[in-house]
Amino acid sequence: MQPSPRPVPRPADNRPPPPPPRAQRDALHPAVRIAYDVAGTVTRAAVAVAPEFDSKFFTGLRSRRGILDRYRSWASTSRDSARPMLWIHAPSVGEGLQAQPVIQRFRHRHPEVQIAYTFFSPSAARFASTVGADFADYLPFDTAQNAAEILDALNPTALVFSKLDIWPVLAETAAARGTRLGILSATIPSSSLRRSAIGRMALTEAYAAIDAVGAIAPGDAERLIEMGVRPDRITITGDTRYDQVWSRANAPVKARAELVERFRDPRPTLVAGSTWPSDEERLLPAWLNVRRALPAARLIIAPHELSVAHLASIEEWAAASSLTVSRTSEPAARATEVVVVDEYGILGDLYAVADAAFVGGGFHRAGLHSLLEPAAFGAPVLMGPMHGDNRDAGLLVGGGGAMRCHGSGDIAARLNVWFRNTEVLKRARACARRVVETNVGAAERSVEIVESLVLGSPSSPASPDGAMNSGGLP
Repeated sequence: MQPSPRPVPRPADNRPPPPPPRAQRDALHPAVRIAYDVAGTVTRAAVAVAPEFDSKFFTGLRSRRGILDRYRSWASTSRDSARPMLWIHAPSVGEGLQAQPVIQRFRHRHPEVQIAYTFFSPSAARFASTVGADFADYLPFDTAQNAAEILDALNPTALVFSKLDIWPVLAETAAARGTRLGILSATIPSSSLRRSAIGRMALTEAYAAIDAVGAIAPGDAERLIEMGVRPDRITITGDTRYDQVWSRANAPVKARAELVERFRDPRPTLVAGSTWPSDEERLLPAWLNVRRALPAARLIIAPHELSVAHLASIEEWAAASSLTVSRTSEPAARATEVVVVDEYGILGDLYAVADAAFVGGGFHRAGLHSLLEPAAFGAPVLMGPMHGDNRDAGLLVGGGGAMRCHGSGDIAARLNVWFRNTEVLKRARACARRVVETNVGAAERSVEIVESLVLGSPSSPASPDGAMNSGGLP
C-alpha cells in the first residue's frame, strides 16, 4: 500500500523576500548568466597555468588538465551505448557518502547499468575510487563547451546530483538533450545564498528542469519549490547519510577491528573530531577540569587540518599541562593521556572507542563536522552553539543524544556528569544510536527514484493536485 501523499508545506513566515518581478528577472537573467559564463571560462583557462602550490584550490585546477581527453578516452574504450548510464555527481566526500549507499544498492540490483561518478573537490579524489563506479573523475568547470563535450562522451541516461550542488549550464544542457535529472538527499538551508534573488536567477531554470527529487525534510521541499522545482517531482525521502553511517558502524570491518584493538581502553575516553582552534580554545581548558575530577580520563583529538603547526600546538598544550601525549602513528599512542590523530581516514572508526564525542566546527561559522558518525557508534555528542540549520544537530539534541555547549564550563560540566554516572552515560549512548537508527531508510527510497530515472520504472505517485508523496516517512 502506498503511503498517503503529504501536502506541499506552506511557506514559512521567515522565508526570504520574493524574487524580483518577472520583467526584472528576464532583464537581469542574461547579465547574471553572462557573469557566470565568464567566471567559468576564466577558471577553465587558469587550469593550464596553475602553479605547483600545495593547496586544495591549485590542486583542483591542476587535476583538471587534460580532463576532457580523459572523458573521451574512457568513452572510446569502455562506454557501451547499448547499456543505460547512471551519472552521479557528488562535489565532496560528504555528498559522496550520501550517494554511496544508493550506488551500492543500485549496482547490486542493476549490474547492466554503467555508472559514472564525478566530484569537484580534491579531497574527494581518493574516495571516488572506492564507490564502485565504472568511471570516476573530476567534473570540469561549468561552461557550455565543457558540458557539451562530457555529455557527448558519457551519453548518460540520467544525471543525479547529491545534496545540492546543481550546475546550471550542465543541468540545462543535459535536459535539452533528453537526459533525465534528479537530486538525492536534497537540501537547501534557510540561510543558503542560493535563495537570494541573484542565486535564483542563476539557478531557477536548472531546478525547473529536474525530473525527480528526494528531499531530506518538508522544509527542504518547500525551499526547493521556491527555487523552481515542480512540487509533483518531489518525494520526501530522508537523508541517506543515516543509512551510510549505520551500515558502517554495524558492519564487521577488518581495518576498524585492528584500529579498535590498538586504542580500546577501559579509561573514560573522549574522541574530539575535526576540531578547529576556536573549538580547542574551549575544549582544552574544559578537559583539564575533567581531568581534575577524573585523572584517568583520556582525550583522543583529531584536528580538522593536520598541519605541522596545528599538531604541534596541541602537543605543546599537553606538555605544558603535564599530560603525556603521542600521535596515532606512534607505537606508544595507546598508553598516553592525550592522543593526537595525525592520519587521515581513521577518525570515523576511532569513534568506536569513544565513550563520548566532541565534534568541531560549532564555535565558528564554517559548519559542524559529521555528528552522525559518533552517534552511530553510540557516542553522545557535544558541540558548539553555532550550527544554525544543521538538521542532525536538532534531531540529536531533541532526542537526548547530543548537547549544545556555549563554552568551557558547559563542556566540562556535561563530561563530568557522563563520565561519573554510568547510567546517565548509558542512556545518552542509547539515545544517540536511536536517533540514527530511526532515520534509516532513505537509501531504499532514493534507489526507487534512481530506478524511475534510469529504467523508467514507476516512482511513488504524487497526488493529482501536486502534493508530494511522503515516501513512507512518518
